[in-house]
Formats: sequence, C-alpha cells, structure tokens
Amino acid sequence: MKTDDKKKLWWLAAGAGALMAARTVSRKMTAYNFSNKTVLITGGSRGLGLVMARQLAAEGARLVLCSREENELENARMELAGNGAEVLVQKCDVTVQQEVNDMIANVQNEFSPIDVLINNAGLIHAGPVTEMTVQEFDEAIKTHYWGPIYTILAVLPAMKARGEGMILNVASIGGRISVPHLVPYSASKFALVGLSEGLRAELKKFNIQVTTATPGLIQTGSTGHAIVKGQHKKEYALFKLMDSSPLTSMSAEATARKILNALRHGDAEVTTTLPAKFGALLHGISPEVVTDIFGFVNRLLPGEGGIGKNRAKGFESETALSESVLTERTQQAAKRNNE
Repeated sequence: MKTDDKKKLWWLAAGAGALMAARTVSRKMTAYNFSNKTVLITGGSRGLGLVMARQLAAEGARLVLCSREENELENARMELAGNGAEVLVQKCDVTVQQEVNDMIANVQNEFSPIDVLINNAGLIHAGPVTEMTVQEFDEAIKTHYWGPIYTILAVLPAMKARGEGMILNVASIGGRISVPHLVPYSASKFALVGLSEGLRAELKKFNIQVTTATPGLIQTGSTGHAIVKGQHKKEYALFKLMDSSPLTSMSAEATARKILNALRHGDAEVTTTLPAKFGALLHGISPEVVTDIFGFVNRLLPGEGGIGKNRAKGFESETALSESVLTERTQQAAKRNNE
C-alpha cells in the first residue's frame, strides 16, 4: 500500500473515531435526567415494570405504579419505599378508560404532574391459533393497544401544556415479527408499534419524546402468569425453557437498563437480544423467508388437543421439565420480581 493511501486511511479512521466520540459526548450531555421526575409505570408491581422501577428509584425518580393486583402493589411499594424511594401505588385496570382517567387525574392533582409515562402492562396467550377464541384476541388488544391509548390520551394535555414529556411504549419483538403460537400477543403488539411510531412523529413538535421498545425474551419470571391453551403442559414447558435460556433471552435487569437508556436519550426504538435483532433484520430484508422459517418451526410445536380451547395459567401447567435446572434463571427471577 502506498504511503498516500495509508495516510488517507489513517485520516478516515481518525475522523470516524472523532465523530463517534463527539456523538457519545453529545448523548451524555443531552440525556434526560430522571432525578425528581414523576414516572408512571403501568404493570409496575412485578416483572419488568418492577425492575425498571428499581432502576429509576436508584436515579432519584418519584414513582407511580399501577396494577390490577392490590397485594402485588403493596409488596412493590413496601420494597421500594423501604429502600428510600418516593412511591405511590394505584389500583387500576388499564383496559377500562374511566379507571385510567380517574387514576391519572388523582396522581396529577394529589401527587405530581406526570413527567414520564411507561406503558408496560401486558399479558401472554400461548397455544395454536386454532385453539384461540375471540376472547384471547380481545384481551390482548385491550391490554396492549387500548390500554396505552387510554393512558397517553390522559397524560397528553398536561404534557402539551408544559411543553415537555417522555413516553415509553414497551412492545415486543413479537410486534415486529409474528411468532407462531403467540398470535394474539403478536397482533396486539404490532398495533402498539404502529401507534407508538405515529405518536413519535406527531408529538415531537410539542417536545414530547416517544420511544418504542421491542425487546426479545426477558427473564422476568412472569411465565407463570401466561394463559396457555391446547397441549398446555408442553406449550408451557417450551415457553419457559426459551424464556430461561441465555441463548434466547436476556435478564430483566439488563433489558431494563437498555430500554431506559434508549428512553433517556430519546431514541426512536430499542431492540434487545441478538436473536431479536437478527430476526428483525432478516424480516426487513425478506418477510417471506421469515414466515417460511416459522412455518417449519410451527410443525415442530405442540399441536391441537390437550385442554383445547380451555385455558390454564402457566403455574397450573408445571411439569418436571418446566421446573428443572434448565429453567433456573426464570424461577430465580420470579422470586426476585414479585411474580
């Protein structure tokens, strides 16, 4: 290689390095500071919501957690308050608009204006699509789509009036790639992704930042709350194994850090885990290839039968395999995260 060519390459490398360093410094300087900000987390009493609450509390945020389960909320409140956090809990079903409106009005009037909204409440239905009924699709769309709509519409007027706000919508890689045996879940998460991206475009002029999280599998310990159909024990064992494996999933703590870092920097989107990132990339290149691959995978999954269209919770579907050393990460996460 000629000396002139070497110099050019050196200058290119130096320029690229300088640009990266400048970007890093700029991101640090413009990062959102959660200290003394009021953050509302739906589904914040357990799982990923609770893990994000812990991390935000460590940064000095004032927390508002909502959930349908009073006992879970009280457990979360006692833990967080016991560690010095300022926290308010509110019993609320996000699928009921009036409950959402009343909850947010109460928070804003009696506690503090909401600076950051994190739409995290969720549920999972697992099983063959032929064993699903309208009920599963209805529950999924109400929780993952209408729930965020209700909360966003309720906080939007105050955020617009202040000229600032942050909204995080926790969707899923299932909202980018529809996964076999999770069709109601994926379909509703697709709707949330579309909602979130549209809101980001429209709300930016009001200085309201919207971030969409599309994480891969997370070791939250929440598998026991899943609703399972068909051959429910086989379905659940497979789901829990995938959820616990370090090859296919990420810890709730690492996931929360990645998601909150994307939020603090106002990023449009964040995807976690290598399988999720690779799947999204491949789907962007060729959706047909991805659906053909999943069509093959679907042939290997448990078929119809078992309890059929009846429903069982994950904790009702445990087997020796689902409670084995192979799912130890998920079992330990369940103990840590109020599951």
